[in-house]
Amino acid sequence: MKRFVFAAALLVLSIHWSGETLAQELRLPRSTPEAEGVSSSQIREFIVAADEQVNSMHSFMLLRHGKVIAEAWWEPESADKPHVLWSLSKSFTSTAVGLAVEEGKLDIDDKVLEFFPDDAPEEPSENLKAMRVRDLLTMTAGHQDELNWWNEPHWAKAFLAHPVPHEPGTHFRYNTPATYMLSAIVQKVTGETVRDYLTPRLFEPLGIGKPKWDTSPQGISIGGYGLYLRTEDIAKFGQLYLQKGKWNGQQLIPESWVQQATSKQVSNGSNAQSDWNQGYGFQFWRSRHGAYRGDGKDGQYCIVLPEQDAVIAITAKTKNMQAELNIVWDKLLPAFKDQPLPVDPEEQEKLKATIEKLKATR
Repeated sequence: MKRFVFAAALLVLSIHWSGETLAQELRLPRSTPEAEGVSSSQIREFIVAADEQVNSMHSFMLLRHGKVIAEAWWEPESADKPHVLWSLSKSFTSTAVGLAVEEGKLDIDDKVLEFFPDDAPEEPSENLKAMRVRDLLTMTAGHQDELNWWNEPHWAKAFLAHPVPHEPGTHFRYNTPATYMLSAIVQKVTGETVRDYLTPRLFEPLGIGKPKWDTSPQGISIGGYGLYLRTEDIAKFGQLYLQKGKWNGQQLIPESWVQQATSKQVSNGSNAQSDWNQGYGFQFWRSRHGAYRGDGKDGQYCIVLPEQDAVIAITAKTKNMQAELNIVWDKLLPAFKDQPLPVDPEEQEKLKATIEKLKATR
């Protein structure tokens, strides 16, 4: 049975979960929903609906104006337990590419083959020769079918040998191996894995430390998946992007990269009701309601809502990711108001009581 753990705390110092180091970190500031213009009752409605309709929720954190106003974990998940991100990892790999570009180590219009002279096929096709870093970022590398690399001894060689029937930049095909190639390129030009490259530039400034990131047989961060973070780490990443790359007065990510990465770079469908048909950026999905997100298999989300100045982090294990997002739009989107709401201790107590009841009975 699902059980629920809810915490709302003041700014505190905690011990980092990493098995490699013990480091103190600063948590995000906390506030109450009404103080940040959000209704406690509507947050409660979201939690109840998500608990009943999503099989199964693992965690939820809501930020408004940079402050945590609601947070919850379904046992055995907890605040200090890293969670697999699956393809939400891709947005972190994109960030590494953006930083490498800013440092002059590569250009997004560089040709992919330039980085792998020893791994290229003997007679590369014209489409393969035309493939750019930009095409990897936008999932328009030119493949019709995604490479199945599980039995391949060398992932980059297998990618470059895979047929490229479409002109790069013209055909959207969600492509996890393409993200792996971005990771491999970053490692080529920096001499570090994406995880190690991001550690002093992103993870440490955000108070995340050095997380686990699975690697390929060649020792390269998988890039397209394999990263493990806590819910609050996901929320921090979303808040950093919401703040256009700035954190505590420091520009961690170039604002121009944030703009490019989260804007619609390519079309990926025409269904107005699907959050997977709103356009794709640089390893970020555009969403309905003016939002954008990183997301991963089974319902891992980092949702950024610029118009509402809000971030939503969710981890889960569900087969219906659209239904999970629909609950966000139906229950949380109407809860945001432009001004602080009157203090409502009764509704705050109801929210607390609802969570305590779930903890006791589910």
